Amino acid sequence: MQGRISLKILLWATAVMTVVLASSCLILPRGFAQTVISDIGGAVLMLAALVAFAANGLASKGRLRWFWMLQASGWLLWLADQFVWTIYDLVLKRQMPVMLPADALLFLAGAPMIAGFLLRPHREPAESSARLGVLDFLLLLLWWFYLYVSFVVSWQYPSPNDPIYSRNFDLLSDVQGVIISGIALMFWRRSSGRWKRFYGFFFCAAVFNAVAFVVINKALERGVYYTGSWYDIPYCTSFSVYAAVAVSGQDLVSTPASASEESYSSWLANLAMLAVLSLPIIALVSIVDSRLPREVSKFRVVVSLATMLLMASLLFIKHLRLNQELRRTNLVLQEASLTDPLTGLRNRRYFSATIEADVGQALRSHADSHDAHTRDLVFYLIDADNFKEVNDQYGHDVGDMLLIELSRRLSSSIRHSDVLVRWGGEEFLIVSRYTDRREAEFLAQRVLSAVADTPFTVGPAGECMRRTCSIGWAAFPWFPEDPSAVSYEEVLTIADRGLNRAKQAGRNCAFGMLPARSNSPAATVARPHASPLGVDMFAVSGPRSGA
Repeated sequence: MQGRISLKILLWATAVMTVVLASSCLILPRGFAQTVISDIGGAVLMLAALVAFAANGLASKGRLRWFWMLQASGWLLWLADQFVWTIYDLVLKRQMPVMLPADALLFLAGAPMIAGFLLRPHREPAESSARLGVLDFLLLLLWWFYLYVSFVVSWQYPSPNDPIYSRNFDLLSDVQGVIISGIALMFWRRSSGRWKRFYGFFFCAAVFNAVAFVVINKALERGVYYTGSWYDIPYCTSFSVYAAVAVSGQDLVSTPASASEESYSSWLANLAMLAVLSLPIIALVSIVDSRLPREVSKFRVVVSLATMLLMASLLFIKHLRLNQELRRTNLVLQEASLTDPLTGLRNRRYFSATIEADVGQALRSHADSHDAHTRDLVFYLIDADNFKEVNDQYGHDVGDMLLIELSRRLSSSIRHSDVLVRWGGEEFLIVSRYTDRREAEFLAQRVLSAVADTPFTVGPAGECMRRTCSIGWAAFPWFPEDPSAVSYEEVLTIADRGLNRAKQAGRNCAFGMLPARSNSPAATVARPHASPLGVDMFAVSGPRSGA
Protein backbone atom coordinates (compact mmCIF):
# COMPACT_ATOMS: atom_id res chain seq x y z
CA MET A 1 0.00 0.00 0.00
CA GLN A 2 2.79 2.41 0.93
CA GLY A 3 4.61 1.61 -2.34
CA ARG A 4 1.44 2.38 -4.34
CA ILE A 5 1.06 5.75 -2.60
CA SER A 6 4.73 6.58 -3.25
CA LEU A 7 4.40 5.85 -6.97
CA LYS A 8 1.27 8.01 -7.19
CA ILE A 9 3.17 10.87 -5.56
CA LEU A 10 5.96 10.30 -8.09
CA LEU A 11 3.39 10.44 -10.89
CA TRP A 12 1.98 13.74 -9.65
CA ALA A 13 5.49 15.20 -9.33
CA THR A 14 6.21 14.07 -12.90
CA ALA A 15 3.07 15.78 -14.18
CA VAL A 16 4.02 19.03 -12.39
CA MET A 17 7.55 18.89 -13.83
CA THR A 18 6.17 18.34 -17.32
CA VAL A 19 3.94 21.42 -17.01
CA VAL A 20 6.86 23.53 -15.74
CA LEU A 21 9.10 22.38 -18.59
CA ALA A 22 6.43 22.99 -21.23
CA SER A 23 5.70 26.45 -19.83
CA SER A 24 9.42 27.28 -19.91
CA CYS A 25 9.73 26.23 -23.54
CA LEU A 26 6.69 28.27 -24.59
CA ILE A 27 7.01 31.38 -22.41
CA LEU A 28 10.64 32.06 -21.55
CA PRO A 29 12.89 33.70 -24.13
CA ARG A 30 15.73 31.70 -25.54
CA GLY A 31 18.60 31.81 -23.09
CA PHE A 32 20.47 30.14 -20.25
CA ALA A 33 17.44 29.95 -17.91
CA GLN A 34 15.39 28.15 -20.55
CA THR A 35 18.28 25.74 -21.20
CA VAL A 36 18.66 24.97 -17.47
CA ILE A 37 14.96 24.19 -17.03
CA SER A 38 14.84 22.04 -20.16
CA ASP A 39 17.99 20.03 -19.35
CA ILE A 40 17.30 19.59 -15.65
CA GLY A 41 13.58 18.99 -16.24
CA GLY A 42 14.30 16.32 -18.85
CA ALA A 43 16.75 14.62 -16.50
CA VAL A 44 14.21 14.67 -13.64
CA LEU A 45 11.53 13.11 -15.87
CA MET A 46 13.95 10.39 -16.96
CA LEU A 47 14.84 9.77 -13.33
CA ALA A 48 11.13 9.47 -12.51
CA ALA A 49 10.67 6.78 -15.17
CA LEU A 50 13.81 5.01 -13.91
CA VAL A 51 12.55 5.03 -10.31
CA ALA A 52 9.08 3.80 -11.32
CA PHE A 53 10.42 0.82 -13.30
CA ALA A 54 13.04 -0.02 -10.64
CA ALA A 55 10.41 0.09 -7.88
CA ASN A 56 8.34 -2.49 -9.77
CA GLY A 57 11.43 -4.65 -10.13
CA LEU A 58 12.21 -4.57 -6.42
CA ALA A 59 8.63 -5.61 -5.64
CA SER A 60 8.70 -8.52 -8.12
CA LYS A 61 10.64 -11.76 -8.46
CA GLY A 62 11.84 -14.20 -11.07
CA ARG A 63 11.61 -13.35 -14.75
CA LEU A 64 9.23 -10.45 -14.07
CA ARG A 65 11.89 -8.77 -11.91
CA TRP A 66 14.37 -9.11 -14.78
CA PHE A 67 11.89 -7.37 -17.10
CA TRP A 68 11.43 -4.38 -14.83
CA MET A 69 15.14 -4.09 -14.07
CA LEU A 70 16.08 -4.24 -17.75
CA GLN A 71 13.63 -1.41 -18.44
CA ALA A 72 15.19 0.53 -15.57
CA SER A 73 18.67 -0.18 -16.99
CA GLY A 74 17.60 1.36 -20.30
CA TRP A 75 16.46 4.48 -18.51
CA LEU A 76 19.73 4.61 -16.59
CA LEU A 77 21.66 4.67 -19.89
CA TRP A 78 19.29 7.30 -21.24
CA LEU A 79 19.80 9.40 -18.10
CA ALA A 80 23.60 9.07 -18.46
CA ASP A 81 23.37 10.42 -22.03
CA GLN A 82 21.22 13.30 -20.79
CA PHE A 83 23.86 14.03 -18.14
CA VAL A 84 26.54 14.36 -20.84
CA TRP A 85 24.23 16.63 -22.87
CA THR A 86 23.63 18.77 -19.76
CA ILE A 87 27.40 19.09 -19.13
CA TYR A 88 27.88 20.44 -22.65
CA ASP A 89 24.93 22.86 -22.31
CA LEU A 90 25.41 24.17 -18.77
CA VAL A 91 29.09 23.66 -17.93
CA LEU A 92 31.00 23.76 -21.20
CA LYS A 93 28.33 26.01 -22.79
CA ARG A 94 28.87 24.76 -26.30
CA GLN A 95 27.05 22.55 -28.73
CA MET A 96 27.63 18.80 -28.59
CA PRO A 97 29.75 17.38 -31.43
CA VAL A 98 27.95 15.36 -34.11
CA MET A 99 29.99 12.28 -33.24
CA LEU A 100 30.42 11.66 -29.55
CA PRO A 101 31.20 8.46 -27.62
CA ALA A 102 28.20 9.20 -25.39
CA ASP A 103 25.94 8.63 -28.41
CA ALA A 104 26.33 4.93 -27.70
CA LEU A 105 24.48 5.45 -24.39
CA LEU A 106 21.47 6.90 -26.21
CA PHE A 107 21.35 4.05 -28.72
CA LEU A 108 22.10 1.23 -26.29
CA ALA A 109 19.37 2.46 -23.93
CA GLY A 110 16.88 0.63 -26.13
CA ALA A 111 18.78 -2.66 -26.04
CA PRO A 112 17.88 -3.69 -22.46
CA MET A 113 14.31 -2.55 -23.09
CA ILE A 114 14.03 -4.90 -26.08
CA ALA A 115 15.76 -7.61 -24.06
CA GLY A 116 13.19 -7.23 -21.29
CA PHE A 117 10.35 -7.75 -23.75
CA LEU A 118 12.04 -10.79 -25.28
CA LEU A 119 11.75 -12.40 -21.84
CA ARG A 120 7.96 -12.30 -22.37
CA PRO A 121 7.27 -11.16 -18.78
CA HIS A 122 3.53 -11.95 -18.79
CA ARG A 123 4.33 -15.68 -19.03
CA GLU A 124 6.40 -17.82 -16.68
CA PRO A 125 8.00 -20.50 -18.88
CA ALA A 126 9.02 -23.99 -17.89
CA GLU A 127 12.39 -24.14 -16.13
CA SER A 128 14.14 -25.85 -19.04
CA SER A 129 12.79 -23.32 -21.58
CA ALA A 130 13.86 -20.47 -19.32
CA ARG A 131 17.46 -21.73 -19.07
CA LEU A 132 17.84 -22.09 -22.82
CA GLY A 133 15.89 -18.90 -23.58
CA VAL A 134 18.37 -16.77 -21.62
CA LEU A 135 21.17 -17.85 -23.97
CA ASP A 136 19.09 -17.05 -27.07
CA PHE A 137 18.31 -13.68 -25.53
CA LEU A 138 22.04 -13.02 -24.96
CA LEU A 139 22.79 -13.96 -28.58
CA LEU A 140 20.26 -11.43 -29.86
CA LEU A 141 21.51 -8.76 -27.46
CA LEU A 142 25.10 -9.32 -28.62
CA TRP A 143 23.98 -9.16 -32.25
CA TRP A 144 22.28 -5.82 -31.66
CA PHE A 145 25.48 -4.40 -30.10
CA TYR A 146 27.39 -5.77 -33.09
CA LEU A 147 25.16 -3.89 -35.54
CA TYR A 148 25.83 -0.60 -33.75
CA VAL A 149 29.58 -1.10 -33.63
CA SER A 150 29.76 -2.36 -37.20
CA PHE A 151 27.58 0.24 -38.91
CA VAL A 152 27.89 3.30 -36.64
CA VAL A 153 31.21 3.14 -34.80
CA SER A 154 32.99 2.20 -38.04
CA TRP A 155 32.23 5.72 -39.34
CA GLN A 156 33.17 7.33 -36.04
CA TYR A 157 36.76 6.16 -35.50
CA PRO A 158 38.36 4.09 -38.30
CA SER A 159 37.10 6.45 -41.04
CA PRO A 160 35.23 9.46 -39.56
CA ASN A 161 32.29 10.57 -41.71
CA ASP A 162 29.61 12.79 -40.12
CA PRO A 163 26.79 12.32 -42.69
CA ILE A 164 27.08 8.51 -42.87
CA TYR A 165 27.49 8.26 -39.11
CA SER A 166 24.34 10.33 -38.49
CA ARG A 167 22.38 8.46 -41.19
CA ASN A 168 23.25 5.02 -39.80
CA PHE A 169 22.71 6.11 -36.21
CA ASP A 170 19.27 7.51 -36.98
CA LEU A 171 18.34 4.46 -39.07
CA LEU A 172 19.24 1.98 -36.32
CA SER A 173 17.52 4.15 -33.71
CA ASP A 174 14.35 4.22 -35.81
CA VAL A 175 14.49 0.44 -36.28
CA GLN A 176 14.96 0.06 -32.54
CA GLY A 177 11.86 2.16 -31.89
CA VAL A 178 9.86 0.12 -34.39
CA ILE A 179 11.01 -3.14 -32.74
CA ILE A 180 10.01 -1.98 -29.24
CA SER A 181 6.61 -0.79 -30.51
CA GLY A 182 6.09 -3.95 -32.56
CA ILE A 183 6.85 -6.31 -29.68
CA ALA A 184 4.55 -4.35 -27.36
CA LEU A 185 1.79 -4.51 -29.98
CA MET A 186 2.30 -8.26 -30.52
CA PHE A 187 2.09 -8.98 -26.80
CA TRP A 188 -0.96 -6.70 -26.52
CA ARG A 189 -2.74 -8.93 -29.03
CA ARG A 190 -1.68 -12.15 -27.25
CA SER A 191 -2.34 -11.13 -23.63
CA SER A 192 -5.44 -10.34 -21.61
CA GLY A 193 -6.57 -8.46 -18.52
CA ARG A 194 -4.15 -6.05 -16.86
CA TRP A 195 -1.27 -7.26 -19.02
CA LYS A 196 -3.19 -6.32 -22.17
CA ARG A 197 -3.79 -2.83 -20.78
CA PHE A 198 -0.13 -2.48 -19.80
CA TYR A 199 1.15 -3.54 -23.23
CA GLY A 200 -1.33 -1.14 -24.86
CA PHE A 201 -0.04 1.75 -22.74
CA PHE A 202 3.56 0.78 -23.44
CA PHE A 203 2.89 0.65 -27.19
CA CYS A 204 1.39 4.15 -27.14
CA ALA A 205 4.33 5.47 -25.09
CA ALA A 206 6.88 3.85 -27.44
CA VAL A 207 5.22 5.28 -30.56
CA PHE A 208 4.91 8.73 -28.96
CA ASN A 209 8.59 8.71 -27.93
CA ALA A 210 9.77 7.42 -31.32
CA VAL A 211 7.86 10.12 -33.21
CA ALA A 212 9.16 12.84 -30.86
CA PHE A 213 12.72 11.54 -31.33
CA VAL A 214 12.38 11.64 -35.13
CA VAL A 215 11.01 15.18 -34.99
CA ILE A 216 13.98 16.36 -32.89
CA ASN A 217 16.46 14.63 -35.24
CA LYS A 218 14.90 16.35 -38.26
CA ALA A 219 15.13 19.70 -36.45
CA LEU A 220 18.80 19.02 -35.68
CA GLU A 221 19.47 18.23 -39.35
CA ARG A 222 17.83 21.51 -40.40
CA GLY A 223 19.72 23.43 -37.72
CA VAL A 224 16.57 24.81 -36.07
CA TYR A 225 16.73 22.88 -32.79
CA TYR A 226 18.11 24.32 -29.58
CA THR A 227 17.75 23.19 -25.98
CA GLY A 228 14.52 24.65 -24.57
CA SER A 229 12.74 24.92 -27.95
CA TRP A 230 9.21 23.60 -28.35
CA TYR A 231 10.65 20.35 -29.76
CA ASP A 232 11.57 19.39 -26.20
CA ILE A 233 7.92 19.42 -25.09
CA PRO A 234 6.72 16.20 -26.79
CA TYR A 235 10.08 14.51 -26.28
CA CYS A 236 10.17 15.14 -22.51
CA THR A 237 6.43 14.52 -22.16
CA SER A 238 7.06 11.00 -23.50
CA PHE A 239 9.24 10.40 -20.42
CA SER A 240 6.27 11.26 -18.21
CA VAL A 241 4.11 8.88 -20.21
CA TYR A 242 6.66 6.09 -19.64
CA ALA A 243 6.57 6.79 -15.89
CA ALA A 244 2.77 6.48 -15.99
CA VAL A 245 3.12 3.20 -17.89
CA ALA A 246 5.40 1.85 -15.15
CA VAL A 247 2.87 2.85 -12.47
CA SER A 248 0.11 1.09 -14.41
CA GLY A 249 2.19 -2.09 -14.34
CA GLN A 250 2.49 -2.21 -10.57
CA ASP A 251 1.54 -5.58 -9.00
CA LEU A 252 1.45 -7.40 -12.34
CA VAL A 253 2.01 -11.15 -12.00
CA SER A 254 3.29 -13.65 -14.58
CA THR A 255 1.12 -16.65 -15.39
CA PRO A 256 2.48 -20.10 -16.34
CA ALA A 257 2.94 -20.62 -20.07
CA SER A 258 0.70 -23.23 -21.66
CA ALA A 259 2.07 -26.05 -23.81
CA SER A 260 0.82 -24.32 -26.97
CA GLU A 261 2.81 -21.18 -26.10
CA GLU A 262 6.13 -22.99 -25.73
CA SER A 263 6.61 -22.46 -29.50
CA TYR A 264 7.74 -18.93 -28.57
CA SER A 265 11.01 -20.41 -27.31
CA SER A 266 11.56 -22.12 -30.66
CA TRP A 267 10.82 -18.87 -32.48
CA LEU A 268 13.32 -17.02 -30.30
CA ALA A 269 15.96 -19.71 -30.88
CA ASN A 270 15.42 -19.56 -34.65
CA LEU A 271 15.76 -15.77 -34.59
CA ALA A 272 19.00 -16.08 -32.61
CA MET A 273 20.41 -18.55 -35.15
CA LEU A 274 19.54 -16.19 -38.02
CA ALA A 275 21.42 -13.45 -36.16
CA VAL A 276 24.46 -15.73 -35.87
CA LEU A 277 24.33 -16.64 -39.58
CA SER A 278 24.14 -12.97 -40.58
CA LEU A 279 27.63 -12.22 -39.24
CA PRO A 280 29.72 -14.01 -41.90
CA ILE A 281 27.45 -12.50 -44.58
CA ILE A 282 28.06 -8.97 -43.26
CA ALA A 283 31.80 -9.68 -43.05
CA LEU A 284 31.86 -11.03 -46.62
CA VAL A 285 29.98 -8.01 -47.98
CA SER A 286 32.42 -5.72 -46.17
CA ILE A 287 35.32 -7.45 -47.92
CA VAL A 288 33.89 -7.40 -51.46
CA ASP A 289 32.23 -3.96 -51.34
CA SER A 290 34.67 -1.71 -53.20
CA ARG A 291 32.83 1.46 -52.09
CA LEU A 292 33.83 0.97 -48.46
CA PRO A 293 37.06 2.59 -47.28
CA ARG A 294 39.73 0.04 -46.48
CA GLU A 295 39.73 1.04 -42.81
CA VAL A 296 35.96 0.49 -42.48
CA SER A 297 36.12 -2.87 -44.27
CA LYS A 298 38.96 -4.10 -42.09
CA PHE A 299 37.24 -2.82 -38.92
CA ARG A 300 33.97 -4.61 -39.73
CA VAL A 301 35.76 -7.89 -40.48
CA VAL A 302 37.63 -7.76 -37.15
CA VAL A 303 34.44 -6.87 -35.26
CA SER A 304 32.59 -9.69 -37.05
CA LEU A 305 35.26 -12.22 -36.11
CA ALA A 306 35.33 -11.10 -32.49
CA THR A 307 31.52 -11.26 -32.27
CA MET A 308 31.47 -14.69 -33.91
CA LEU A 309 33.92 -15.91 -31.28
CA LEU A 310 31.69 -14.64 -28.48
CA MET A 311 28.59 -16.11 -30.11
CA ALA A 312 30.34 -19.44 -30.60
CA SER A 313 31.07 -19.47 -26.86
CA LEU A 314 27.40 -18.87 -26.10
CA LEU A 315 26.36 -21.58 -28.57
CA PHE A 316 28.79 -24.00 -26.94
CA ILE A 317 27.23 -23.28 -23.53
CA LYS A 318 23.79 -23.74 -25.07
CA HIS A 319 24.91 -27.07 -26.56
CA LEU A 320 26.08 -28.24 -23.14
CA ARG A 321 22.80 -27.20 -21.56
CA LEU A 322 20.82 -28.96 -24.29
CA ASN A 323 22.77 -32.15 -23.63
CA GLN A 324 22.14 -31.83 -19.89
CA GLU A 325 18.46 -31.25 -20.53
CA LEU A 326 18.34 -34.23 -22.88
CA ARG A 327 19.95 -36.47 -20.27
CA ARG A 328 17.57 -35.16 -17.62
CA THR A 329 14.57 -35.75 -19.88
CA ASN A 330 15.74 -39.26 -20.74
CA LEU A 331 16.09 -40.06 -17.04
CA VAL A 332 12.59 -38.74 -16.36
CA LEU A 333 11.15 -40.74 -19.25
CA GLN A 334 13.02 -43.85 -18.19
CA GLU A 335 11.81 -43.46 -14.62
CA ALA A 336 8.25 -42.92 -15.84
CA SER A 337 8.41 -46.03 -18.02
CA LEU A 338 9.51 -48.12 -15.03
CA THR A 339 6.98 -46.71 -12.56
CA ASP A 340 3.28 -47.42 -12.07
CA PRO A 341 1.50 -44.05 -12.39
CA LEU A 342 -1.21 -44.83 -9.82
CA THR A 343 0.76 -46.24 -6.90
CA GLY A 344 4.27 -44.99 -7.67
CA LEU A 345 5.57 -48.55 -7.39
CA ARG A 346 7.81 -50.26 -9.90
CA ASN A 347 6.02 -51.94 -12.80
CA ARG A 348 6.51 -55.11 -14.84
CA ARG A 349 8.81 -53.31 -17.26
CA TYR A 350 11.15 -52.57 -14.34
CA PHE A 351 10.97 -56.20 -13.25
CA SER A 352 11.90 -57.37 -16.76
CA ALA A 353 14.80 -54.91 -16.89
CA THR A 354 16.32 -55.94 -13.55
CA ILE A 355 15.43 -59.58 -12.90
CA GLU A 356 18.31 -61.02 -14.90
CA ALA A 357 20.81 -59.23 -12.65
CA ASP A 358 19.03 -60.49 -9.53
CA VAL A 359 18.92 -64.06 -10.87
CA GLY A 360 22.60 -63.86 -11.80
CA GLN A 361 23.47 -62.69 -8.31
CA ALA A 362 21.54 -65.58 -6.74
CA LEU A 363 23.18 -68.15 -9.03
CA ARG A 364 26.67 -66.80 -8.24
CA SER A 365 25.92 -66.82 -4.51
CA HIS A 366 24.95 -70.49 -4.64
CA ALA A 367 27.87 -71.42 -6.88
CA ASP A 368 30.32 -69.71 -4.49
CA SER A 369 28.61 -71.18 -1.38
CA HIS A 370 27.83 -67.76 0.11
CA ASP A 371 26.08 -67.36 3.45
CA ALA A 372 22.79 -69.29 3.25
CA HIS A 373 21.00 -66.39 4.94
CA THR A 374 21.62 -64.01 2.01
CA ARG A 375 21.80 -66.06 -1.17
CA ASP A 376 18.17 -66.80 -2.07
CA LEU A 377 15.66 -64.89 -4.18
CA VAL A 378 12.03 -65.28 -3.09
CA PHE A 379 9.02 -64.26 -5.17
CA TYR A 380 5.77 -63.32 -3.38
CA LEU A 381 2.66 -62.89 -5.53
CA ILE A 382 -0.02 -60.95 -3.63
CA ASP A 383 -3.66 -60.44 -4.56
CA ALA A 384 -6.16 -58.12 -2.82
CA ASP A 385 -9.08 -60.31 -1.78
CA ASN A 386 -12.53 -59.57 -3.25
CA PHE A 387 -11.30 -56.29 -4.70
CA LYS A 388 -14.08 -56.23 -7.30
CA GLU A 389 -16.59 -55.70 -4.50
CA VAL A 390 -14.97 -52.37 -3.65
CA ASN A 391 -15.15 -51.16 -7.25
CA ASP A 392 -18.75 -52.30 -7.61
CA GLN A 393 -19.92 -50.77 -4.34
CA TYR A 394 -17.88 -47.56 -4.13
CA GLY A 395 -16.63 -46.94 -7.65
CA HIS A 396 -13.21 -47.05 -9.29
CA ASP A 397 -11.98 -43.82 -7.65
CA VAL A 398 -12.34 -45.39 -4.20
CA GLY A 399 -10.79 -48.58 -5.56
CA ASP A 400 -7.78 -46.60 -6.73
CA MET A 401 -7.44 -45.01 -3.30
CA LEU A 402 -7.53 -48.44 -1.70
CA LEU A 403 -4.80 -49.69 -4.03
CA ILE A 404 -2.62 -46.70 -3.14
CA GLU A 405 -3.04 -47.37 0.58
CA LEU A 406 -2.45 -51.09 0.03
CA SER A 407 0.79 -50.37 -1.82
CA ARG A 408 1.89 -48.12 1.05
CA ARG A 409 1.29 -50.88 3.60
CA LEU A 410 3.11 -53.44 1.49
CA SER A 411 6.07 -51.06 1.11
CA SER A 412 6.26 -50.65 4.88
CA SER A 413 6.42 -54.45 5.31
CA ILE A 414 9.49 -55.14 3.20
CA ARG A 415 13.21 -54.41 3.55
CA HIS A 416 15.10 -51.72 1.64
CA SER A 417 16.78 -54.41 -0.45
CA ASP A 418 13.42 -55.87 -1.55
CA VAL A 419 11.48 -54.64 -4.57
CA LEU A 420 7.71 -54.15 -4.67
CA VAL A 421 6.14 -54.34 -8.13
CA ARG A 422 2.59 -53.67 -9.21
CA TRP A 423 2.05 -56.84 -11.19
CA GLY A 424 -1.30 -55.89 -12.68
CA GLY A 425 -4.73 -54.82 -11.48
CA GLU A 426 -4.93 -55.66 -7.78
CA GLU A 427 -1.92 -58.02 -7.90
CA PHE A 428 1.52 -57.17 -6.54
CA LEU A 429 4.89 -58.91 -6.61
CA ILE A 430 7.58 -58.72 -3.95
CA VAL A 431 11.06 -59.69 -5.07
CA SER A 432 12.88 -60.40 -1.82
CA ARG A 433 16.62 -60.31 -2.51
CA TYR A 434 19.58 -61.49 -0.44
CA THR A 435 17.33 -63.58 1.79
CA ASP A 436 16.91 -67.10 3.17
CA ARG A 437 14.04 -69.31 1.95
CA ARG A 438 13.77 -70.79 5.44
CA GLU A 439 12.60 -67.39 6.70
CA ALA A 440 10.23 -66.62 3.83
CA GLU A 441 7.13 -67.26 5.92
CA PHE A 442 7.97 -64.33 8.24
CA LEU A 443 7.69 -61.78 5.43
CA ALA A 444 4.44 -63.40 4.30
CA GLN A 445 3.10 -63.07 7.84
CA ARG A 446 4.12 -59.41 8.03
CA VAL A 447 2.31 -58.66 4.77
CA LEU A 448 -0.86 -60.46 5.86
CA SER A 449 -0.87 -58.52 9.13
CA ALA A 450 -0.11 -55.16 7.52
CA VAL A 451 -3.12 -55.52 5.25
CA ALA A 452 -5.64 -57.02 7.66
CA ASP A 453 -4.81 -55.50 11.04
CA THR A 454 -5.88 -51.91 10.33
CA PRO A 455 -9.18 -51.02 8.59
CA PHE A 456 -9.07 -49.09 5.31
CA THR A 457 -10.88 -45.75 5.15
CA VAL A 458 -12.98 -45.62 1.98
CA GLY A 459 -15.82 -43.63 0.47
CA PRO A 460 -16.69 -39.92 0.78
CA ALA A 461 -18.09 -40.48 4.28
CA GLY A 462 -14.79 -41.98 5.43
CA GLU A 463 -16.28 -45.31 6.46
CA CYS A 464 -13.87 -48.04 7.52
CA MET A 465 -13.54 -51.39 5.82
CA ARG A 466 -11.32 -54.33 6.66
CA ARG A 467 -9.55 -55.93 3.73
CA THR A 468 -7.31 -58.98 3.38
CA CYS A 469 -4.95 -60.41 0.82
CA SER A 470 -3.78 -63.79 -0.42
CA ILE A 471 -0.15 -64.72 -1.09
CA GLY A 472 1.75 -67.38 -2.95
CA TRP A 473 5.52 -67.59 -2.71
CA ALA A 474 8.38 -69.66 -4.05
CA ALA A 475 12.18 -69.41 -3.83
CA PHE A 476 14.81 -69.28 -6.56
CA PRO A 477 16.87 -71.38 -7.17
CA TRP A 478 14.19 -74.06 -6.90
CA PHE A 479 16.80 -76.74 -6.21
CA PRO A 480 19.65 -75.29 -4.09
CA GLU A 481 21.84 -78.25 -5.07
CA ASP A 482 21.18 -77.62 -8.80
CA PRO A 483 20.50 -73.86 -9.17
CA SER A 484 20.18 -73.86 -12.97
CA ALA A 485 17.71 -76.73 -13.22
CA VAL A 486 14.58 -74.55 -13.01
CA SER A 487 14.29 -71.05 -14.51
CA TYR A 488 13.02 -68.05 -12.58
CA GLU A 489 9.99 -67.89 -14.93
CA GLU A 490 9.02 -71.37 -13.79
CA VAL A 491 9.49 -70.39 -10.15
CA LEU A 492 7.15 -67.44 -10.74
CA THR A 493 4.60 -69.86 -12.19
CA ILE A 494 4.92 -72.01 -9.09
CA ALA A 495 4.37 -68.93 -6.87
CA ASP A 496 1.26 -68.16 -8.89
CA ARG A 497 0.01 -71.72 -8.22
CA GLY A 498 0.55 -71.01 -4.54
CA LEU A 499 -1.55 -67.84 -4.84
CA ASN A 500 -4.37 -69.83 -6.43
CA ARG A 501 -4.26 -72.37 -3.58
CA ALA A 502 -4.43 -69.52 -1.05
CA LYS A 503 -7.61 -68.24 -2.71
CA GLN A 504 -9.09 -71.73 -2.82
CA ALA A 505 -8.31 -72.13 0.88
CA GLY A 506 -10.55 -69.19 1.77
CA ARG A 507 -8.18 -66.23 1.21
CA ASN A 508 -6.37 -64.19 3.90
CA CYS A 509 -3.53 -66.68 3.94
CA ALA A 510 -0.21 -67.46 2.27
CA PHE A 511 0.99 -70.65 0.62
CA GLY A 512 4.68 -71.32 0.27
CA MET A 513 5.68 -73.71 -2.51
CA LEU A 514 8.68 -75.94 -1.78
CA PRO A 515 10.37 -78.79 -3.68
CA ALA A 516 8.76 -82.12 -2.77
CA ARG A 517 10.79 -84.21 -0.34
CA SER A 518 9.01 -87.50 -1.08
CA ASN A 519 7.57 -89.39 -3.97
CA SER A 520 4.08 -88.26 -2.97
CA PRO A 521 4.07 -84.48 -3.52
CA ALA A 522 1.11 -82.33 -2.52
CA ALA A 523 0.90 -81.07 -6.10
CA THR A 524 2.73 -81.10 -9.40
CA VAL A 525 3.52 -78.26 -11.76
CA ALA A 526 3.76 -79.03 -15.46
CA ARG A 527 6.84 -77.87 -17.37
CA PRO A 528 7.30 -77.46 -21.13
CA HIS A 529 9.72 -80.04 -22.55
CA ALA A 530 10.56 -81.40 -19.06
CA SER A 531 9.12 -83.66 -16.40
CA PRO A 532 6.64 -82.10 -13.91
CA LEU A 533 7.91 -80.68 -10.65
CA GLY A 534 6.70 -82.14 -7.37
CA VAL A 535 5.67 -79.48 -4.89
CA ASP A 536 5.07 -79.46 -1.15
CA MET A 537 3.05 -76.62 0.36
CA PHE A 538 3.49 -74.57 3.50
CA ALA A 539 0.47 -72.56 4.65
CA VAL A 540 0.45 -69.39 6.79
CA SER A 541 -2.88 -68.03 8.04
CA GLY A 542 -3.56 -64.33 8.22
CA PRO A 543 -5.07 -62.53 11.23
CA ARG A 544 -8.79 -62.85 11.74
CA SER A 545 -10.63 -59.90 10.22
CA GLY A 546 -13.75 -58.25 11.45
CA ALA A 547 -16.83 -57.55 9.40
